[in-house]
Amino acid sequence: MKIEEYKRRGTFGRRKPNECMRTIVTIIVGIVFGFFIGVSFPDISPPKLKLVPSIDAYLGDKNSGRSTQTILNVISVSRDNNSTKGRKLDPLEIFVSTNPRGAERLPPAIIASESDFYPRRLYGRPIEDLTFKPKYLVTFTVGYDQKDNVDQAVKKFSDNFTILLFHYDGRTTEWDEFEWSKRAIHISVPKQTKWWYAKRFLHPDIIAPYEFIFIWDEDLGVENFDAEEYIKLVKKHKLEISQPGLDPDSKGLTWQMTKRQEDLEVHKEAEEKPGWCTYPHLPPCAAFVEIMAPVFSREAWRCVWHLIQNDLVHGWGLDFALRKCVEPAYERIGVVDAQWIVHLGVPSLGNQGNGKAPWKGVRERCKNEWKMFQDRVLNAEKEYYKSVGVDNMVHEANWVTVDRIQ
Repeated sequence: MKIEEYKRRGTFGRRKPNECMRTIVTIIVGIVFGFFIGVSFPDISPPKLKLVPSIDAYLGDKNSGRSTQTILNVISVSRDNNSTKGRKLDPLEIFVSTNPRGAERLPPAIIASESDFYPRRLYGRPIEDLTFKPKYLVTFTVGYDQKDNVDQAVKKFSDNFTILLFHYDGRTTEWDEFEWSKRAIHISVPKQTKWWYAKRFLHPDIIAPYEFIFIWDEDLGVENFDAEEYIKLVKKHKLEISQPGLDPDSKGLTWQMTKRQEDLEVHKEAEEKPGWCTYPHLPPCAAFVEIMAPVFSREAWRCVWHLIQNDLVHGWGLDFALRKCVEPAYERIGVVDAQWIVHLGVPSLGNQGNGKAPWKGVRERCKNEWKMFQDRVLNAEKEYYKSVGVDNMVHEANWVTVDRIQ
């Protein structure tokens, strides 16, 4: 019995190496066979095959335990797949994602993303067109009836300034009686305000060459004003948003902050009526200029332009929000006392309204726009703070409503 048992065991022992060898040979044959199949069909790629699970599958199972980073990775891969789907990847095709929106297919060196108001010749070499480039821009929104006052104002600005006139009465060629008008830029759309013009024609990329931008009314007395000296003081005191001080005899003087203070070069704060300034570093006691004669640095204007609303054309209330565009506002916004102006208060644009008393309709809209702008700012801030998880944010602005200044 034992001898036969040993024989059976010996037989089994001899079979195991043979079985292992057959298994190894089978695997090698399978690999070789698969290799030849792959080589024979190199272009087969199932179009519907999804190697990355749908993001919905991840978001649908809230208890899956998958990390946020995993989900973000899925989004990233899906986005990359979608961006290249249906588009052949050609190394000769230009696509630069950091280019301005819409210009991704252009080589960066050809992109001209900014412009200017420099007139150019119709002949000669372009490089020789400009023998001098003004450093600053001044705009006036004008009607021809105020031509004499505008003429006096323009003459206070040197050749360092590009002159831009916005014509609300449609009369442009008549201004050629002034020599400076022939080198000025004229834009005419009847019955429009300077903030309507500013939003549409003073985009930051259009006026990028100018260090400072003056956006002024037409009814300003400038006997005691010199633009070049004004710029020197603005730079000296590092003001990003400013205005000349208003002579105390100015018509319609409302705010103590914009009233000229004698024996000062610049002031950045003032005392107002009781109850108007709960926060002394905020408008109208600081960080405040009026909209009649503001001056903006290039950097500040890039922000302010986005703050201007397309439909709120009078700009009332904008002066309370300018502080949002500079930091710290109570240091970077100020009034230049050494160069001052007089507000003459000529209601020429105000008379462009409709009805028996056009100015009444215009003024009513101004008041309504103030309230609308205030509400938009408050609601926008509430939405932002809510989106970042901050609740019950106390709004800090000293909003002085129209009814309180009547």
